[in-house]
Amino acid sequence: MYQLTDLLHLMARLRDPQHGCPWDLQQSYTSIVPHTLEEAYEVADAIESADFEHLPGELGDLLFQVVYYCQLAGEEGRFGFADVVDSITRKLVRRHPHVFPDGDLYATPGSVTLSDVEVKQRWEQIKAEERAERASEPQQLSLLDDVPAAMPALTRAAKLQKRAAQVGFDWPEALPVVDKVREELDEVLEAMSENDPDAIAEEIGDLLFVVTNLARHLKVEPESALRAANIKFERRFRFIEQALRETGRAIENCDLEELDALWGEAKKLEKLGSASAC
Repeated sequence: MYQLTDLLHLMARLRDPQHGCPWDLQQSYTSIVPHTLEEAYEVADAIESADFEHLPGELGDLLFQVVYYCQLAGEEGRFGFADVVDSITRKLVRRHPHVFPDGDLYATPGSVTLSDVEVKQRWEQIKAEERAERASEPQQLSLLDDVPAAMPALTRAAKLQKRAAQVGFDWPEALPVVDKVREELDEVLEAMSENDPDAIAEEIGDLLFVVTNLARHLKVEPESALRAANIKFERRFRFIEQALRETGRAIENCDLEELDALWGEAKKLEKLGSASAC
């Protein structure tokens, strides 16, 4: 089987100025980013659909993105793949003092006495210390500084809220957040009554943000929850299309009442399927 060194060699060959691939030679950090995001989502999709047969290939595609960035950086004399491996290994050893108390990766492990909650708290504390060390002017450092702007919006909203919660800027429980959801919904309705497109967009954004906060309080990962809702919608809509196809009818010729009835039928079949599975 090919090894990591073979993949690194392949990447270098693709970028060889004389004998490399013309497409690969034209690429830059920026042009590769969309491919990286796409490959990450394909990994997530394979996991969510339990497609373990194709997961190694998807993970390989994602790994290749890391190798690509390292090749570009190596050509510029910035860093190489070994530096990336060293960086992540040092970081994980540093952030797991309960597993590596002396900072020695290969020391004989002792017993771990911390709970998962304590581990998470210690993890966040160490990350905060790292951010402070990186800041040239600590008094201007924000807790939000290293939350990537390119994150999916729902994921980033949850991350921003989580950071703010570390210093007490948060509701103590979920029920007040439910009240805030109702309040934001009322503001959407008000903007709708005024027929103000800009205000409507702003209030919809506020509503999505507070719903994300509710998900966080309920320990639901919002991006995953919405992806699951998308899959459910797609499954039920395909059922409607198939049901109409079997009767020789075009979906464009059906009214909303009929489509909604078929939607309800799809929901009933799902519930029956879940009950029989139990």
